Amino acid sequence: MRRRRSDSQRRTDPGLTRVTGVSFILLAMLPLVILPLSSIFIFGLSKGAGHFWQALMAPAALFSLRLSLMTSAVATACNLVFGLIAAYIISRYQFRGSNALMVVISLPTAIPTAVAGFALLLLWGRSGLLGQFLEETEYQIMFTTAAIILANIFVTFPLAFGVIKPALDNLDRGCEDAAETIGASRWQTFRHVVLPSLREAILTGALLTFARSIGEFGSTILVSGNLAMRTQTAPLYIFTKFNEGDIEGANAIAAVLAILSFVIFTLILIIRSRLEK
Repeated sequence: MRRRRSDSQRRTDPGLTRVTGVSFILLAMLPLVILPLSSIFIFGLSKGAGHFWQALMAPAALFSLRLSLMTSAVATACNLVFGLIAAYIISRYQFRGSNALMVVISLPTAIPTAVAGFALLLLWGRSGLLGQFLEETEYQIMFTTAAIILANIFVTFPLAFGVIKPALDNLDRGCEDAAETIGASRWQTFRHVVLPSLREAILTGALLTFARSIGEFGSTILVSGNLAMRTQTAPLYIFTKFNEGDIEGANAIAAVLAILSFVIFTLILIIRSRLEK
C-alpha cells in the first residue's frame, strides 16, 4: 500500500512542480516587471482619462512619436535588406572567414549604445573622420534625422540577420535544387522558393528590429542633439519631460511605447508558434 501511494504521489509531482514553477515566475515578475509596467497606467489614469489624453496630444509628444515611428521604420527596412542578403550569402556559400564575418555582424549587440553614439560622432561629427569633409557644405549628418536613423541601424544591425540565418540553415534545399534543375536562375530560385519559405522569419526579424529601434535611447541622445520638434524621439521626450518635472507628459508617451511593445512581442510569439508547428 505504501508503495502504491508513493507511486501515485510521484504521478502528481509533475503537476505540482508546474504550479510551483509558474507561481515562482509570477512572484519574481511581480516586482520586476508587472508592477513597474502597471504603475505607468495606474499613474496615467489617476487624474482621469481626459488629463492623460491631453498630455498625449501635446504637439511635441505627437512629433516625438511620429519621428520614432519613421526612423525606426527606415532602420528596420535597411537592416532587413542587409540581414536577408548577408544571411543568404553566409548560409549558402562556403568561404574562408565566414565565422569572423558573423562575429563582426553580431558585434553591435555587445557594444553599449552610448559607445555606439560616440563612435558615430567621431565618424560623422564636424571634426570626425568623414564628417570633416562636410564641414564646408550646408549638409550635416549629426544632430539631424539622418543621425537618428544611422544610430538605429547600428544598434539593430544583427537582429534581422540573427533570425533569418537559422531559418535559412534549417530550410530544406531540395526545392532549391529542383528549381535549378528545371532551369530557374539563382535569382528566380531565391525569389520564388527561398523568400516565401522565409516569410515568418523575415516578419519576426522586422518586428524585433522595429521594437529595438523605437526604444533606442543611449545612442540617439548623443547623435540627435535632443532638439524638441526637430530631433527629439519618444524615449528622449520621456527623458526630457521627466527632467523638467512634467511626469504626466513623460508618462503618456511611456504608456504608448509600453502598449506598442506588448503588441509587437505578442505578434512575435504568434509567428513563432506557427513556425514550430
